[in-house]
This record gives sequence, C-alpha cells and structure tokens, in this order.
Amino acid sequence: MSDLWITIVVGVAAFAAAWMLARFSIQARLRKAKSAAEDILDNAKKEGERQKNKIIVQAKEEWFRHRDEQENQLKQRQRKIEESEGRVEERDKKLNRREDTLKQRENVVTQKESEITAQREGLRAKDEELARLVKQQNVELSKITQLSFEDAKHQLFENLRREFNKEVADIYKSIVDEAKANATREAKRILTMTIESIASEHASETSVAVVPLPSEEVKGRIIGREGRNIKAFEQATGVKVIVDDTPEAVVLSAFDPVRREVARIALVKLIDNGKIHPQRVDEVVAQAEQEVDKNIWREGNEAVANMGIGKIHADLIRTLGRLYYRTSYGQNVLSHSQEVAHICGMMAAELKLDVRLAKRAGLMHDIGKAISQNQEGTHTQLGMELAKKYNEDPVVINAIGSHHEDIAADNLISLLVSAADAISGSRPGARRDTLDGYVKRIDKLEKVADGFEAVSKAYAISAGREIRVMVQPEKIGDAEADLLASDIAKKIQQELEYPGHIKVTVIRESKATAYA
Repeated sequence: MSDLWITIVVGVAAFAAAWMLARFSIQARLRKAKSAAEDILDNAKKEGERQKNKIIVQAKEEWFRHRDEQENQLKQRQRKIEESEGRVEERDKKLNRREDTLKQRENVVTQKESEITAQREGLRAKDEELARLVKQQNVELSKITQLSFEDAKHQLFENLRREFNKEVADIYKSIVDEAKANATREAKRILTMTIESIASEHASETSVAVVPLPSEEVKGRIIGREGRNIKAFEQATGVKVIVDDTPEAVVLSAFDPVRREVARIALVKLIDNGKIHPQRVDEVVAQAEQEVDKNIWREGNEAVANMGIGKIHADLIRTLGRLYYRTSYGQNVLSHSQEVAHICGMMAAELKLDVRLAKRAGLMHDIGKAISQNQEGTHTQLGMELAKKYNEDPVVINAIGSHHEDIAADNLISLLVSAADAISGSRPGARRDTLDGYVKRIDKLEKVADGFEAVSKAYAISAGREIRVMVQPEKIGDAEADLLASDIAKKIQQELEYPGHIKVTVIRESKATAYA
C-alpha cells in the first residue's frame, strides 16, 4: 500500500514538473514571439518611414524639375517677346525714317512747284506782251497792206483762233494744276505708303507639272503591262500623264490645279514606294487627296487668321484654300488676294473707313477663281453667287462683282478693292507677260501717240507703264503740250486695255544755233 502511494506521489510530482516545464516553455516562446513581432513592427515602421521619405524626395525632385522646365520655357518666351519687340521697334524706326524722307521730298516738290508757278507767271506775262504786239502788228499790217475786208476778217479770225486756243490751254492747265495740288498729293501719299509696305513672292502659271524620276526604268513601271498602271492612274486622278523622251521625268497635264497637285503627290509616293499596280494606285491617290484637302484647309485658315477679318463660313475657308494652287499671269491667286486685302486695309485706315470690312472684301474678291474651272460663268459672277449663298456683307458682294467693272461700284470699299487689285497686279515682278503680248502692247501704245498731229516720235518705256512723246516745237507751244498729253491719255483709255496706269509725258524742246 505504501508503494502505491509513493508511486502516485511520484507520478503527480512528475506531472506537475512536466506541466511547469511546459508552461515555462510556452511562456518563453510567447515572449520570443512577442519580441519578434515587436521587431517586425519596428522594422515595418522604419521601412514605411524610409519609403515615405523616398517618395517625398522624389516628389520634390519632380516638382523642382517641372519648375525649372517652366522657368526655362518662360525665359525662352520672354526672349522671343523681347526679340519681337526689338524687331517691331526697329521697323518703327525705319518707318519713321521713311516718313521723314517722304516729308523732305514733299517739301522739295512743294518748293519746285512754287518755282514752276513763278516761272509760269513770268511766261504768261510774256505771252500777254506778245499778244499785244501781235495785235499792234495786225493793225499796222492792215494799214500798210490795205487788205480787203474778207482777207482782213479771215486773218483776224485766224489770229483770234490761235489766241483762243492758247487761252483755253492756259485755263485748262491752271485748273489741272490746282486739282492736282489739292487731290493728287494726298492720293500719292496714301498709295506710296501702301505700295512700299507690300512685297510678296510670285509663281509661274502653268497647266503642267513635271515629276522627276530616279531612272528611265521607272517609266516602264508607270506605264505597266499593256498600259494598265497609267490608265488606272489617269482614271483615278483625272490628269493626263505624258511619258515622252524627256530624260528622267514625266509630265502631268491638267487645267485643274488641285487635281494636278493630287496627281503629283500620288505619283511621287508610288515612285518612292516602288510598288505600282492598279490597286495600289487607288489607295495612294486617296491618301494624296486627303493630304491636299488638309493643306487646302490649312492655307485657307492661315489666310483668314492673318487678315484678322473675324469668323467666316467653313466652305468659304476651303474655297479660299483652293486658291493656293491657282495662279493668274504667273501670280499665286491666294497670295495676290492677301496682298490686295493688306492694301485695302491700309488705304481704308488712311480714309477712316471700316478696315476689317475692307480686308474681307479684298481677300474674297477673286474667290470665284477657285471654282471657275469647274462651273460655267466668269469668276466675278461665281464669286458673287458664292458670297450671297453664305450671306456675306453686301459691300463684299459688290466688291467681288465690280473689281473688273462687271457691275457698278456702289461704295468706297469696292473702289479701294479695284485700285488694290490693279496695284497688286501691276507692280514690278507681280505678273509674267508673254513676250508676244508685251511687244504688241508696246507697239499699240506708240501707234496711238504717233497718230496725233505735231508728234515727231513716241517711245514706250518702263514695260509699257510710261510713254514719252517728242513733238515738233515749231507746231505746238508749251500750253498746247498739256492738252496733247491729256488727249493721248484719253485715246489710250478708249482704245487699249491695260492693268494699272500709263504715264504720258510730252517733251517739247527747241534749239537755236548760230555761227559767227
């Protein structure tokens, strides 16, 4: 019995010892796990702080980088603005110098006019003295010769006719001089300032475009087997392709400049790609049409934006853009239209008229030329119809129709458009005349002047912009020379067609030679 209790006691003691050891072990593990968890949390917090600081540093760096970029951009813009201001200031100085030069020239001209007026007064006094002497001589001759009544009357009438013609010439000359002194000076000033401000490029008018080839072998690929490629190309573009003996080049022929440009771009793309077949032709032509349409829209938008004429219908913008591919007498029509708009704006500003409306009328005056190749009618008629369709201002519509005198101008802006159109078309280098037309115009001018009595010889100079007439001094006086110049100018207006103005200068020179 005692052994049993001893065994039980030992067992209980062993169990208690094992339980105590297990508890201590579990507590130790818990303390270790808790310590490890605390270490993990500390490490996580430290890593979080490091990541947070890293992100903040990166954000600051990114902010500083953006700030530096913005500051650089602002500095560049400021530099450009300063350069622009410098150019504007330099241009203002040039304009001021030009204005001072013009004023000096005007003062010199005024002084010369005063001197000429004084000389004319002296000549007039001499003419009056000469007339008195002629009358006195007539009386003395009548007494000496004892002419019959009819002869004396005839001679008297002849003398009176000469005196009357001379008096009429003097009156005409004085009226013209007075009108020029009051009106021409201001008109010249406005036109001179306007023309000096205008300078633009010009292009050659042609109905063909030449496409260079890398080699003669490409011509065979363009034609294709049995002409399939060239037929497909001509059908897709509506342009005639001329493959001749011209070395390393083919010619595209069409009256429609837009179609011709589409064909040129498409053919260049096909040649660069090297693959030429009917399916590829249709695809490339479609791409070229899109490219030309974008360019038309861009050119039209830029023209309207440059003029500062306000909003304009999208269809009219596209129509204006088509003028980029149109030329007239070697002058690009869109550039010509912008030049006319600038001239109209400057003259309207001088005359205190609506500058924006004047520019709008000038820009759109030739808009009918963009569609005149595809529709019946003159470009002025088509332009008026197009402007009416999109409810343009009546002044613009009248300016379009009247700038070639197809209809009467009913406002001052329409007259400015006609004048600006003539200035742009007639300035040196604006248009290209054929040699045959130039020679014919010169010959007609000289024949008109040679047809007048007392004219010795006439010479057309300055590309037909001026004609100088030499007269026989014994048959015409200084006063009659003014009348002759006016008569020649009127006959030129009646019989010839020409852009701009033609200056008529009559030169009378008498020489007295004696030998001793």
